[in-house]
Amino acid sequence: MEARDAIAGALVSSDGEGQTSHKTAAPKTEPTQTKTRMEKIFGFKKEDLTSWHGLVTLLNRPTDPASLGIFRCLFGLLMAIDVTQERGLSHLDYKYLDGAPVCRFPLFNLLQPLPLDWMYLVYVILFLGSLGIMLGCFYRLSCLMFISAYWYIFFLDKTTWNNHSYLYGLIGFQLTLMDGNRYWSIDGLRRPSIRNAHVPLWNYTLLRTQIFIVYFIAGIKKLDADWVEGYSMSYLAHHWLFDPFKVILPVELVSLLVVHGGGLILDLTAGYLLFFDLTRPYAFVPISYFHCMNSQLFSIGMFSYTMLATSPLFCYPDWPRRFFDHFPSVLKGVLPFTSVEPQPSTSCVYQNEQTSSSEQRQTPAVPKAPKLKLKHKLRAIFAIIYIAEQFFLPYSHFITQGYNNWTNGLYGYSWDMMVHSRSHQHVKITYKDGKTGDIGYLNPGVFTQSRRWKDHGDMLKQYATCLNHFLPRYNISDPEIYFDIWVSINERFQQRIFDPRVDIVKAEWSPFRPNPWLMPLLVDLSPWRTKFQEIEGSLDNQTEIVFIADFPGLHLENFVSEDLGNTSIHVLQGNVNVEIVEEKKNYTVKPGEQIKVPAGAYHKVYTVSEDPSCYMYIYVNTTEAALQENFTKLFELQERVRNGTETEPLPPELQPLAAADDDGGAEVNATDPVVRLFLKRQRRMKEVKKRREAGVLERLERFAVKKYYTMRRGFLMTAIAMRNLAVGLPPLEQLTREVEFANMKGPQSDAATDERLKDEVGHGEL
Repeated sequence: MEARDAIAGALVSSDGEGQTSHKTAAPKTEPTQTKTRMEKIFGFKKEDLTSWHGLVTLLNRPTDPASLGIFRCLFGLLMAIDVTQERGLSHLDYKYLDGAPVCRFPLFNLLQPLPLDWMYLVYVILFLGSLGIMLGCFYRLSCLMFISAYWYIFFLDKTTWNNHSYLYGLIGFQLTLMDGNRYWSIDGLRRPSIRNAHVPLWNYTLLRTQIFIVYFIAGIKKLDADWVEGYSMSYLAHHWLFDPFKVILPVELVSLLVVHGGGLILDLTAGYLLFFDLTRPYAFVPISYFHCMNSQLFSIGMFSYTMLATSPLFCYPDWPRRFFDHFPSVLKGVLPFTSVEPQPSTSCVYQNEQTSSSEQRQTPAVPKAPKLKLKHKLRAIFAIIYIAEQFFLPYSHFITQGYNNWTNGLYGYSWDMMVHSRSHQHVKITYKDGKTGDIGYLNPGVFTQSRRWKDHGDMLKQYATCLNHFLPRYNISDPEIYFDIWVSINERFQQRIFDPRVDIVKAEWSPFRPNPWLMPLLVDLSPWRTKFQEIEGSLDNQTEIVFIADFPGLHLENFVSEDLGNTSIHVLQGNVNVEIVEEKKNYTVKPGEQIKVPAGAYHKVYTVSEDPSCYMYIYVNTTEAALQENFTKLFELQERVRNGTETEPLPPELQPLAAADDDGGAEVNATDPVVRLFLKRQRRMKEVKKRREAGVLERLERFAVKKYYTMRRGFLMTAIAMRNLAVGLPPLEQLTREVEFANMKGPQSDAATDERLKDEVGHGEL
């Protein structure tokens, strides 16, 4: 069997007249018709697209249900797993904080979460819907349960929006309208009339086109200059997954050619490579490898596995029959059908044949135009409108202009995946009492667990409105809220994203027009990024640098920590005035000049030129430098103790260095804080090395244990909530014991390791 026959199929041609439909529709005496070149490549003739009747007939062409049934099963399974993972069932009580003052970010401000126990019921509906889709049990009802609960959760929190979560909802919506329960389903066992019945071609066309759009539009978005030039995801090149490429290429070229160039080419070509019979066998390997890498690079839940499950949709629809036919006959009772021909379905349009009785033996049957029903026309209209809408939405930013800054429009609908990386240098929230005029500052992120509001105009407006609602509880009347947020996008200058002079509570916001308090991206300064690399390359390892750009008429108020010694401001472009607050002195600094600013004090940098100013902070973290120097000395001392070259007895505060070796890296009491931190870092390094050198079985065991306890907590907390709804709340002591039991961690939990890592990272940022 040729490779083409083994795994071939195309976007529309995968139903393949040469695979199933001709076997049921054409009589055995009909001579083989010669297919045109277009028909061989695309699976349909030009005549099928030249008339409305032909197009409706094509979209409703009878197609094998096998591939759709297998995808339905895989998608339902992945969504059931996703409920406890990315949807958040395992930490639902932390996510919604029932009764606590929390700022939320729904799509519509009137949309609010239900009480916590009822939210668990929503997740139960979502989970049961996923299982029903997987099993094909009460299929249409299960799909409705899934999409109703899913879209409610999706619209409830914009801070968790992303492209792949949007994709799950779209696929669930599509499956609701499709005949996905015609193959390998419980519904098929209950209703023989639909068991192994044909499905219309538009079922496959919608899914294949949707996946094609995901790949292709993502590739189009990566034609952005930042991606092509290698600025969007340059940090990925340092991941261990790219170590094989670093053997032959420097890390800069790995970032440019492999991360950015490879990602661009794959996204642009993946849909086409999967479409055509000739290229499909060779496309599966790089596409599968790409998704497996993504599963390790990013915390994206089931997305990589869902995309892997969509790839077989591009094969001929009967591929499961041929695949499962190779299994032992003893398993045929539980496996899907392998040899039974699909039975006719009223959902499809069949070619009718007409011959005269006198010519029946001499002339082959002549196909006549099939009779189309209203439902066939409506389904064709829906398929066309849906596909057109999906191609339109990624470019609807001219309609929804107020949602994002620097990525205008609804980001979650654009397939604009991983095109932008952001870093935040400075976030300040200032409130002003509307009656007394008192000014104060808020901890960024107060009343919310999300950090995404810092980048989106619509969420900032919601956050300010929420703060305006909560602050009066703390004797702050009619508060005005001002945000000063500095962001670097794709390694540019740190710059303001919102106007710090505007009270966001009273500011107008509309998704359909630009908002003046959203500051523009200083794209004219993008060429400076090349200079950044040269400047950073000239510094030693202990010196750090931050690049700043500011607008005329504005100023940056900054505090230099006492840990940061030898801090200076170097002006690159424009003119600035530097005010040392305590000294009450102002200094004018021009391009090419620099000024030192004192540690442990405030200063202000005013942009006084007509054009934006550009400057950089250069500083040394003296505390961290001293700590690293002490670590080096302690390591050398420990090495001398190990090899016996240290002849002097260790003082009491340093004796834990020797005890650490005796205890095999176990917890050692150290009175000196530097020694204690040094030993913690050593233990962490040993743990990281052990984890990296672990065998496959050990890694799988660790992964399985972690997932088990995550799912365990989700299901136990759900059981508690369902009991509460059914019989009411138990005594507080009993409820506390039940929650503690649900919170139980595994014997090899990463919790302790994570706490040590947080401690270490905290010291690293002194």
